[in-house]
Amino acid sequence: MKKIVCIGGGTGTSIVLSGLRKYPVDLKVVATMFDNGGSSGELRKEMGILPLGDIRQCLVALSGNHNFSPFFLYRFNQGKLKGHNLGNLLIAAAVELTGNLTQGIEKISKLLDIQGDVLPVSLEDAHIKAVLKNNEEIKGEENIVNCGYLSEIGIKKLFLDPKVKANPKAVFAIKNADLIIIGPGKFYTSLISNFLIKEIRDAVRNSRAKKVFVCSLMTQQGNTDHFQVEDFVMEMEKYLGKGIIDYNIFNTGRLSSVLIKKVKKVFSEIEFVEYNKDLLNKKNFIGADVLDRCIYKSNPADILVKGANKRTMIFHNSDKLAKIIFNEIL
Repeated sequence: MKKIVCIGGGTGTSIVLSGLRKYPVDLKVVATMFDNGGSSGELRKEMGILPLGDIRQCLVALSGNHNFSPFFLYRFNQGKLKGHNLGNLLIAAAVELTGNLTQGIEKISKLLDIQGDVLPVSLEDAHIKAVLKNNEEIKGEENIVNCGYLSEIGIKKLFLDPKVKANPKAVFAIKNADLIIIGPGKFYTSLISNFLIKEIRDAVRNSRAKKVFVCSLMTQQGNTDHFQVEDFVMEMEKYLGKGIIDYNIFNTGRLSSVLIKKVKKVFSEIEFVEYNKDLLNKKNFIGADVLDRCIYKSNPADILVKGANKRTMIFHNSDKLAKIIFNEIL
């Protein structure tokens, strides 16, 4: 089986995994570990453990135990645990029982009967920091995501504080991959953050694997306002280098006017990522309707995340993405 490594985290990467797990491939995930908001952020502060939310979503996406995996998505809606995710608590318990994150994930992986491996990008604690072009410094994933003017002013420097080493298993997986998929996801905090670790960045650059970037469907308010497909690719190249990405998948589908109105009630400034039509004729750009036309509402119990009522409502279609990746690229 071909070895596929997905780099990212959260809902975007879990959607890619959900589609690809239906094919005869060897799946591994290198998941970002720098979240400091929501249930993950609270557990990080209270228990001193690394954030678990991105790990949890990837585990559920790869799970073969469909009777038990829904428990990992449940969020408490009352009492002192209101807003906390049961899956995060279960993984945290596994970490404490086994003594470390790696063994904790292995225990949960067996419990969920996952198809593949979920690997933290690093086993060390760090926060993302952004220095804007006006020299303002923003610390923490949550503050960066909710910065309403980051894309307007621009980023001078993005880095991890303190510097951390990569998880050796993540580096090994990247070096031995046949295909590396980056994204979709929150551009700076879920995707670019992984390449702020030198060993990960170098492993991707030097890998002989085909490398694919899956572009976001929508702009991220405050972070990637008015970005077009080409802007995402150029920004990715600033961190990985030019010519590293072999294929760029982007969406050409659109929602009906009725569904757009529903989305605009929550995201007044959000817009579909536009593209230059010339890209449709370029071999390394794959434009296709990869849109899931269901609108997903936020969980009312999701109160721990700053701006939780503005979580993504529109997602990629996992089957459409997987079909393109397996049939046209792999």
